[in-house]
Amino acid sequence: MCLAIPSKIIKIDENNMAEVDTLGVTRKVSLDLMNEEVKEGDYILIHVGYAMGKIDEKFALESIEIYKMLAEGAMQEEYAIDPERLRKEDGPLLYTPKEDNE
Repeated sequence: MCLAIPSKIIKIDENNMAEVDTLGVTRKVSLDLMNEEVKEGDYILIHVGYAMGKIDEKFALESIEIYKMLAEGAMQEEYAIDPERLRKEDGPLLYTPKEDNE
């Protein structure tokens, strides 16, 4: 599973590399796989160092707010992930922690 957080393009250099801001963290990513034109101020989704797609600013900002809410909720004890509950819930569980005696 991949979780792509919208990143805002801060600067594009002559080598088709973009400096982006992802929730306050800046990094460089390649624009070589983009099939549409982007400019400074646009929002993109990134996968392993490559921009994969441009997204609408309104959707990007809404997504960022949801990610912030999820992160804040994850820090609160009542939202802690309980592996036992996950194993008992309906639906697929892709991760099963190893038992202590294994």
